[in-house]
Parts: sequence; C-alpha cells; structure tokens
Amino acid sequence: MTLYAAADHERYVAEPPKRVVAPERTPFERDRARVVHAASSRRLAAKTQVVGPQSDDFVRNRLTHSLEVAQVARDLSRALGCEPDIVETAALAHDLGHPPFGHNGERVLAEFAQACGGFEGNAQTFRLLTRLEAKTFGPDGSVGLNLTRATLDACTKYPWSLADADTHKFGVYDDDRPVFDWVRAPAEGRRRCLEAQVMDLADDVAYSVHDVEDGVVAGRIDLHALDREAVWATVREWYLPDATDPELDEALAGLRAVEGWPDAAYDGSRRHLASLKNLTSDLIGRFCGAVQDATYSAGDGPFVRYAADLAVPATTGHEIAVLKGIAAHYVMRADDRVEVMSLQRELLAELVAGLEDRGPDALDTPFADDWKAAPDDAGRRRAVVDQVASLTDASAVTWHARLASG
Repeated sequence: MTLYAAADHERYVAEPPKRVVAPERTPFERDRARVVHAASSRRLAAKTQVVGPQSDDFVRNRLTHSLEVAQVARDLSRALGCEPDIVETAALAHDLGHPPFGHNGERVLAEFAQACGGFEGNAQTFRLLTRLEAKTFGPDGSVGLNLTRATLDACTKYPWSLADADTHKFGVYDDDRPVFDWVRAPAEGRRRCLEAQVMDLADDVAYSVHDVEDGVVAGRIDLHALDREAVWATVREWYLPDATDPELDEALAGLRAVEGWPDAAYDGSRRHLASLKNLTSDLIGRFCGAVQDATYSAGDGPFVRYAADLAVPATTGHEIAVLKGIAAHYVMRADDRVEVMSLQRELLAELVAGLEDRGPDALDTPFADDWKAAPDDAGRRRAVVDQVASLTDASAVTWHARLASG
C-alpha cells in the first residue's frame, strides 16, 4: 500500500466510510470484490472464448479464461512487487465488455456502431465498469462500480479513443471521456501503467497456452505433427507480420525443448492428460519467469504504476505468438468453425437491426431508459449496442428467435 499514492486510492465519486470488518479491507480489495460480484462477471460463463461454451464440457469460456488470467497476473504481480489485488481485479475484468460469440460478435457490433462512435471490447469493459454495471450514483447518474483510479487504470489496455487509434483497438468511447480523463490524469500520452502491462501479458500467456491445450484435447491439434508453413503464415497474418522464418523456427525449437512437449499424438488417457497439464504449467512458468528476469534487469523499480515498465524478451514474444498461431490455424480457421462463425455474425446482425427497429419496448429496462434519454439517433443506437453486448451466447440466440417470431 505504501507504494501507492493517495490519488491512486481515490474513487470518481467519493463514498462514505464503510462499516469496519475485521480485518479491514483495503480499497483495492474492495475493488476486487465488486468485480467478482458483478452481474457481468457471471455472464462470462456463457460467453465464447474460442468455441462456444455449450459445445464441450472441457473447453474454456470467458469466465474460466478470466480466472486463469487472474491467477497468472496475481502471481507475476506479487513477484514484481506491485499490488496483487489491483492486477488481479484488472484481469478478472478484462473481458467483461466482450459481446456474444467473442471476437466474431465484436466485429458485427463494430460495423453496426460506426454511426455512434464504434465498438471495441476493451472500451465496452471500461463503459461497464464506469457506467453500466450500476453500484454507485453521482450527480450525473451511474458511475458503475466506482473503482479506484489505480484499478481502473490497470483495466485500461488501450488508453486512447477511436479517433486516436492506429488500429481497430481502442479503450474509450467519446461519451465516457470525463471519467477516462480523470483516471488517466497522472499518465503521459499512451503509456500504460505497469499493472495494465502485467494484466495484458497474463492474458496473452493464458490464452496462448490454454487455447492450444483445448485444441489438443479436442483432437484438433497434434503438437508433434505441425504444418510449419501454414502455421507461420497464420502467425504473420494474425500476430507478427514482420516475423521471419528463422525467428519462428527458433521459437518453436525453444517450445519443443520444454519438458513434456509431446512426441506422440494425444490419446485421451490420464497419462497424456497429466502430461499436457504439466506442459501448460511449465510454459506459463517459462514465459513469466523470462519476463520477471528481464524486467528486473531493465531497472531498479519500484515496479508500480508509472515508475517502471514490463520488459518482454523478443524470444518470449515469438514463443507466445507461435502458440497463438497454432491455435488460430487449427481451431479458429477450421472449416466447421468458419461456417459456425458466419452463422453467428448473421444472427447478431439481424438481432441488432431488429432491436433498433423495435425500440425501447424490446430492451431491458436500463437500456430502454438510456434509449428514451438519448438526445439523438446515435445515442439510441448506443443503447442497442450496450444491450446486445450484455447478452450471453445463449440469450442472443433466444432474443433473436423471439424477434423473429414476433
């Protein structure tokens, strides 16, 4: 706590003192509890991570992924000496803004929302935390969970607006700028606080390793028989456009040298499952250990807020990208998956159009209220976007069927 200034503990709307519970919780522990108990956190259990949560009992959903990111983030933050509760809360919250059907749904909403300021999962997360997930009210309405400045800053993976974005990634909508500017007051330009950098790395580590694990168990990935050229093409197209073959070959060789990398196809036995679980643990330890060592070597710290930056070795970045490329090529680009994704996009496009046509009577009360209070068509469209983004995969299908039948 002593490494964090008084401003880091501030909330956008001041709150009266809480009843003291022994032992008394810190402001950052309260932040974590608020995210854990949020309705949007529960909905993550029914939202797609890579494949739909209803497709298999083993595959990860957005909630289990977020829990795994939180565990990796907490361990790394503790090793570096920054506040674990801040980083863990950011990790638990990092996917709250994802709509139904994951990144597939995100693309549909981004196209639909062009006329009202765009859509991006990380910007939607910020909107949920500071407006939509109502817990605290200020003079101008809901301020969401009213988290501390340090925690909200750690949740900000892309600290810029759509107008300032170099790619399709951004972290705030224009009408959420007041609280965003308050959060970012101590920052300079686009620099992210160290806690946000740890959260982002933990996300990369977790999904690169676990998506491959899911793919192996599902019989889609055979780690000892990879199509090198096809995977390298996917790595360059999706993640590292400038990566050379020698760099990626070196990264794969490093991964294959990890104890437990399979030398035979996965057969579903307990022995193979245990070996696979040990491999995922070793890979996570390899990546986090390399980053911890590099960060210590890059500076003396303290490793909090804007006093330092996380150092990720190029080799580690390449190894993570290779794993992500393997999952992308064999899972996300599989013919059956591409067909399902096409149907999902069609369903979601029809849903947002239908809800906009029906108006507030078709929306849940909070979003209907936003529609009625909106000053223009852009505001009304944003209410529809917020409504659809809040839905789970299953509820999106149900809402679509209800519109189609009525």
